[in-house]
Amino acid sequence: MISKLLTGAMAPGGSQGRLSTLIFHRVLSEPDPIFPGEPDIRRFDEMLGWVKRWFNVLPLDRAVHLLARNELPARTLTITFDDGYADNAENALPVLQKHGMSATFFIATSFLNGGRMWNDTVIEAVRNTDRSELDLIEIGLGRHTVASPDEKRAAIESILRQIKYELPADRLERAAAIAKVAGSRLSDRLMMRSDQVRALRDSGMQIGAHTLNHPILARLSDADARFEMQGSKAFLEDLLGEEIPLFAYPNGRPDQDYLSRHAIIAREVGFAAAVSTAPGVALPDADLFQIPRFTPWDRTAMRFGLRMLMNTRVTRPAVATT
Repeated sequence: MISKLLTGAMAPGGSQGRLSTLIFHRVLSEPDPIFPGEPDIRRFDEMLGWVKRWFNVLPLDRAVHLLARNELPARTLTITFDDGYADNAENALPVLQKHGMSATFFIATSFLNGGRMWNDTVIEAVRNTDRSELDLIEIGLGRHTVASPDEKRAAIESILRQIKYELPADRLERAAAIAKVAGSRLSDRLMMRSDQVRALRDSGMQIGAHTLNHPILARLSDADARFEMQGSKAFLEDLLGEEIPLFAYPNGRPDQDYLSRHAIIAREVGFAAAVSTAPGVALPDADLFQIPRFTPWDRTAMRFGLRMLMNTRVTRPAVATT
């Protein structure tokens, strides 16, 4: 049923084509009691099985090219990952290869080779603390009970929400202060190494840029935003010896995390397309520098498929980037 609906009015091809794009961040080795919605290997394998049944999975650059030419096949879908976690190479890649699929991995390059994103400092500090309560009042973040996985998740979500939109240096400073209060040991192996990025590329995967330091671009000057975007592109091109034509906006919500002028900057620094985290699908006249992405969270094939169908009905007007 899902396939028939997608082939019909919901996801036709050609001049009426609709490009669906899935977004992931991590594929864990085993379920996480603090973040049970984050897919592990078994769950990711199950999801790709459903996707393979219903969609034609194409590399993102190929899909964008066909979309712009009104030649997109019916039921086209692309798969993307953001940030550059090591489990992308260790866990996601074998599952993608099992299903014969390609994905695009957007890398925040400053965190390769032993780095750690500010949000992961917060997450791991709270996860690994042996305290039952974290008193963060002195750093302006309140007091949090953290005795159970549910309490830890609530604390993490509250803390991240409070500091997400601070400038990068301020976020790092506050995250370090949280880790000090928590007394936690923090992993320096969460993100990929350079050789893992190369291995992904050599395995037929695509690599895209995701800025240097994963800032909220809307909080930066245009010059700093350009530096972040161009810098990650240049780093990856030097690492891989090839052009990097694809970009993902950090956090990715239009008019909140990035602005229309950042789509213009993305084009000016040499990207051919960019992706957001707005739900919906891209039509042939879509702004190729604001391609929507979405992933259902449902745990049954029927519900997952129906939510994908609903997502194909969300379209966005074209916005010029010139």
